[in-house]
Amino acid sequence: MQSTLTKSQVVNGYTVVLFIKQAINAETYRVKGNDGKLYFLKLFNYSKLHRTAFDGDGNLLEIEILKTISHPNIVAYKDSGELIIDNKKFSYLVLNFIAGETLAERIARENISSLYDAKLFVSGILNALKYLHSQKEPVIHNEVTLQNVMLDLSSITPIPKLIDFGYARLFHQSSKTFNKEGLNHWYIATECFNNIYSPQSDLFSVGVLLYHLLFQLLPWYKDLAKYQAAKLKIEEVIIEQRKKPLSFKDIEDKIFDYEPYINNVIKKALHPNTEIRFKSADEFLQALNGDIEIEDVDKVEIQKSDKEDANTKQFSVKPKGKGFDAIAGMKELKDQLQLDVIDALRNPKEYERYGISIPNGMLLYGPPGCGKTFFSKRLSEEVGFNFIDIKPSSLQSKFVNATQENIAAMFKEAEEKAPTIIFIDELDALVPSREGDLHQMHANAVNEFLAQMNDCGAKGIFIIGASNRPEKIDPAILRAGRLDKKVYLPPPDFEARKSMFEMYLKQRKEVLDFGIDYDKLGQLTENFVSADIELLVNEASRKALKDKSRISMETLEYTIKNNKPTVNLSELKKYETLKTVMESGEDVFNKRNPIGFKR
Repeated sequence: MQSTLTKSQVVNGYTVVLFIKQAINAETYRVKGNDGKLYFLKLFNYSKLHRTAFDGDGNLLEIEILKTISHPNIVAYKDSGELIIDNKKFSYLVLNFIAGETLAERIARENISSLYDAKLFVSGILNALKYLHSQKEPVIHNEVTLQNVMLDLSSITPIPKLIDFGYARLFHQSSKTFNKEGLNHWYIATECFNNIYSPQSDLFSVGVLLYHLLFQLLPWYKDLAKYQAAKLKIEEVIIEQRKKPLSFKDIEDKIFDYEPYINNVIKKALHPNTEIRFKSADEFLQALNGDIEIEDVDKVEIQKSDKEDANTKQFSVKPKGKGFDAIAGMKELKDQLQLDVIDALRNPKEYERYGISIPNGMLLYGPPGCGKTFFSKRLSEEVGFNFIDIKPSSLQSKFVNATQENIAAMFKEAEEKAPTIIFIDELDALVPSREGDLHQMHANAVNEFLAQMNDCGAKGIFIIGASNRPEKIDPAILRAGRLDKKVYLPPPDFEARKSMFEMYLKQRKEVLDFGIDYDKLGQLTENFVSADIELLVNEASRKALKDKSRISMETLEYTIKNNKPTVNLSELKKYETLKTVMESGEDVFNKRNPIGFKR
């Protein structure tokens, strides 16, 4: 193919020395500057560039990114500009010259025989990505391959440098129309087939590169020649290949200083589940250098599956999760519970030394849909207790004394599996006030519940009751020594709403567009309860599915505009009044209407 520039041609002070290569998007030359130094020059024909090669202002994205970054493991920007050749508009990018060869050329010339060398090269790439991903606006390279890493051989120790930012983009740019043409499909992460590009997808590519360096083979491979006509079919073939286990056969014969822990590092880097994969370049670096131990993800998955099967046979489950870290906002409430409940449950002997009794339980009350169940589970995670989730219908029975027996059985199991948190939703339905015309069967259930609650804290049992109508609960349940703490859960504040959008949308990341403004979503949903937020995300997802599009900011804003909060302002004001009364200590549960004539 004939090059656009000819030898000795001068481009704005740079003299062409040698044509290097022709790529889909650009031609690369070796040039000499007016300062006598050698440089690389990339020439872009605007008419051949895909629209995603440009930023919102019409500037060439590769040039704009390289202008703003500087790192010893990344090729350095020198100059750029535009020119007209044969009435066609071109852009050029000048980069510092690297005296050396690509990693692809290196292993074609000589196989890697030392783990030290492989780690040296991969560490340089990871350091470059760590820098890119930590920018204020993270940069995703999207094309980490053997061809796009050059070894600078101008010093004693080769220095790997990440080159070719033709497919790079800013993390929050929309990827709806991202042009994948020309990318090596075997190197890109599976989620990229759905236009999901992130720092983790770059790290997947590094995992492929590490395997390729060590084994002189791709981790998975199939001749795609017959599938070239159908791109979707190619992606399906690759996904099927990646279901096969990785092979680490005869590695010691190829790499004299090989260490088996590298197998686990590679498995983690190439795992199809992004939740298991390395979360950051820094974590990958630490694992590669042996600073942190990486478990065999295959064994971890088997153990996890076994535990899940075992737990399906049990009534209570010991939850593992982020605890209060999963709840944004509510700092005052979390601090209060930390002192009054969590510390007491974790260190009962310390509290006993000071003569402070261990709490038996607490009541969570507030408007419907404010996340009382969610909050209870996070509390259970924070404390590390087993968790029993109860609905009144699972205990109540039409048969005489059966409800009391079910309540007793629940407390017995909780004690056997202590420490345990019992969460009872709609507590007012299980233990309604005995004042008035309450059926004797219900009264007996309340009496049984009160009897079982005695000394729960000492038995390692903590009860959380939730109710939207706390005034309907039998007052004896809420006295000191029973549900000691009464906690009002209001509609989520701004930080909580923002966090909920992030949590629910993260579960749909394969179809989620970039550019989601979580701050704006939090601002638009004032007075929406937790259940409303989940509903909004579900409705936006249905609309995106119907439109055959990704879940975008525009779709979310449309959904919010067309849905109102399920709890109106007058109801919220009633709950605020109830909160004030309950905190004052006034008995709102036993109030009777005055006897006599109206005045």
